[in-house]
Amino acid sequence: MLLADRLQKISPSLTLAITAKAALLKSQGHDILSLGAGELDIDTPVFIKEAGIAAIHKGYTKYTAVDGILDLKKAIQKKFQDENNLSYDLNEITVNCGAKHSIFNALYATLNPEDEVIIPTPYWVSYESIVQMMDAIPVLVPCPENDGFKLTAATLEKAITTKTKWLILNSPSNPTGAIYTKAELENLATVLRKHPNIYILSDDIYEHVIYPPHQFYTLATLAPDLKDRILIVNGVSKCFSMTGWRIGYAAGPVALIKAINILQSHSTSNPCSISQYAALEGLKEGVGFLKEPLKELESRRNYVVESLNTIPGIQCALPEGAFYVYPSCKGLMGKKTPKGQCIESDTDFATYLLEEALVAVVPGIAFGLSPYFRISYATDMETLQKACIRIHRACDQLI
Repeated sequence: MLLADRLQKISPSLTLAITAKAALLKSQGHDILSLGAGELDIDTPVFIKEAGIAAIHKGYTKYTAVDGILDLKKAIQKKFQDENNLSYDLNEITVNCGAKHSIFNALYATLNPEDEVIIPTPYWVSYESIVQMMDAIPVLVPCPENDGFKLTAATLEKAITTKTKWLILNSPSNPTGAIYTKAELENLATVLRKHPNIYILSDDIYEHVIYPPHQFYTLATLAPDLKDRILIVNGVSKCFSMTGWRIGYAAGPVALIKAINILQSHSTSNPCSISQYAALEGLKEGVGFLKEPLKELESRRNYVVESLNTIPGIQCALPEGAFYVYPSCKGLMGKKTPKGQCIESDTDFATYLLEEALVAVVPGIAFGLSPYFRISYATDMETLQKACIRIHRACDQLI
């Protein structure tokens, strides 16, 4: 079969490749410790599951409005008002099949060939591929660790051209857990005011996964004059542990939301009706249940960072949010494994950890900044302790 040319631009996901190899080794009887999961290890709260079950029993299993049921959109509207001090009309809100779908829809609806999208690097793996699917150009802007893995105003200014259509901001960040401060966002806003043709996609999916004393800010709240150029993307996957329910949502300019809805009407149609009622209950009840899980996540974060920083050749910054660490393995480049293989990249290092230590991590090249690797600490402490011991032993064997 002859496939579309656009697919030639998209690389297979390294995350999925590592996951597949880990699954194969596990099926062969190996004790694989997987640290690649992008989801909380707690179950969806009972009150949300019961709302989904009730929706089935009530017969809410038919088509809904393409852009989501009215009550859910009202709950999203209220969430923005209460939590972000942002007012949106209902026609400025759309519900989609996950936050990834929201992003895909928005970029599909706006990008023409050769348009440019600024993506601070390291970035979530799908940003670049989605842009490439549209025959547009991802402009990957390195954000080094000494800048906190964050885009600065000066770096943004240099990256902007006459072809720039979008800037993507993700805070807290996947893969680094970095959070933009109020001052940092205000500095970016100063630059963006000079360029009225640039739209901003604010990916706020980890909004509620933050650790004291850090605070979450979204650009539209801090720069209301830019609100008509900002699309906020969010969802219930991370904060309500509902990754499999596939409900995301977006809020932004009426014309863009209308275009997204038209596109969705000819692709997926409405998001899952049952999931919408479950998400509605989550938004109504709020994230109060996260208090204890966040304390546990913070303990895990601290343990993993402290453990990794005892390993010669690895340096790990303390993330401010989300549930990932993004340690540097620069100090291990050029070393050789017990089998005589040279570690020349973070992919080599991740492969070595998987094959020799039976620990699955994601190499930094998947996120556009090397040599690093990502560990998800959204798993139990026992697994994290075993994994850190194995990683330490594996690194000690490098010469």
